[in-house]
Amino acid sequence: MELIPSIDLRGGRVVRLEQGDYARETVFDADPVAQARRFASAGVARIHIVDLDAARDGGAGNEALIQAVLAACPGTKIQLGGGMRSRARIDAALAAGADRVVVGTAALEEPDMVRDAAKAHPGCVVLGLDTRGGRVAVRGWRETSAQGPEQLLGRFAGVPFAAVLHTEIGRDGLLQGPDIEGTARLARSTDLPVIASGGVGSIDDLERLARTGVIAAAIVGRALYSGAIALDQALARLASC
Repeated sequence: MELIPSIDLRGGRVVRLEQGDYARETVFDADPVAQARRFASAGVARIHIVDLDAARDGGAGNEALIQAVLAACPGTKIQLGGGMRSRARIDAALAAGADRVVVGTAALEEPDMVRDAAKAHPGCVVLGLDTRGGRVAVRGWRETSAQGPEQLLGRFAGVPFAAVLHTEIGRDGLLQGPDIEGTARLARSTDLPVIASGGVGSIDDLERLARTGVIAAAIVGRALYSGAIALDQALARLASC
């Protein structure tokens, strides 16, 4: 199972939110480019970057800073999410060097556009299923839809997504353990690789995700910044699973 470090950007800094709440923010680093370089130097294959400003309002957000990260880590794949609500923005992110883009809100609001984008960029678009109380949340997690993750995923049968990213918002940023059962259940419902996100707080959590045999990767943020997980040790443990 792949470990993907996360860099969440807000106001030009590396931050983490608790349960997606913008009022519960912790700043971990004022230099996201340096942080990305540290992750790349550790040997990770991919870094997950979320533009929280763009996710919240759909605007330009931290676009210039993301360009700087892409330039600074040419040998590391960048998975980019936050505000990917138009075809133009998806196309531009991939053209700029992102390996993958994550679409969430657009999957509900512009499903035809998402299908077309995924078909135009096969293996480069990730379907983001962020859930709260069993329902998909959108617009920076501020609104909750009436649809469950399996229901929304079913609407995109046959679309050549790179993966499905499942985030349990109620666990995100709390280090209290991921939603292993829910993520594994989602993974068993699709042939697409499924990425777990939200709540990973220890190497044991990562090993439990890996032992399901159906979860392809896990995104880790706060646990790396707080020291709860040492990146080199986690990579070594997962390599032996």
